[in-house]
Amino acid sequence: MAAKRVAKSSIDWAALAERVPPHQKGQFTQFKSKSDLYLRRVLANPESPPAIDWAAYKAHVKVAGMVDEFQKQYSALQIPYPPDTVSAQVDALEKEIKNDIAKFKTESNTRIEEYKKQLAYIASLLPYDQMTMEDFKDSFPEQALDPINKPTFWPHNPEDQLDYVDKDAPADEH
Repeated sequence: MAAKRVAKSSIDWAALAERVPPHQKGQFTQFKSKSDLYLRRVLANPESPPAIDWAAYKAHVKVAGMVDEFQKQYSALQIPYPPDTVSAQVDALEKEIKNDIAKFKTESNTRIEEYKKQLAYIASLLPYDQMTMEDFKDSFPEQALDPINKPTFWPHNPEDQLDYVDKDAPADEH
């Protein structure tokens, strides 16, 4: 079973170079040059080994049957090419990753639409430098100060209020 010869790199180096961070460009260039050097060395060799002229050997070797034995052994020699056992796994992983990417894209597009709605809402509000305290309370009721219904102490931060409970503090075991 002979393997087909790789005549050209299957890597899209330009697309890969776009994804390389600037601080790793030198390492990427070294890697690409090593890969190109290896490919050139492989392509410098013939695809199949040169044919052996057995008749010339038979004429020069005086031992009877020795060249015939070598020829028989040489023709019987089969160097096994390792079987491809991981391509199916890689293809399945690639398909799974593509599904994850598609799912991420749809979720991202949903988030983008939500953010656009939020931006449109914020753009529809009065500018903050033109807003009065009443306008702020109408626009953001959960953040506005309400001295009548929810009085607070200065500086009006949640952790400065009397009923504040720290959520990160360990609970008392009393």
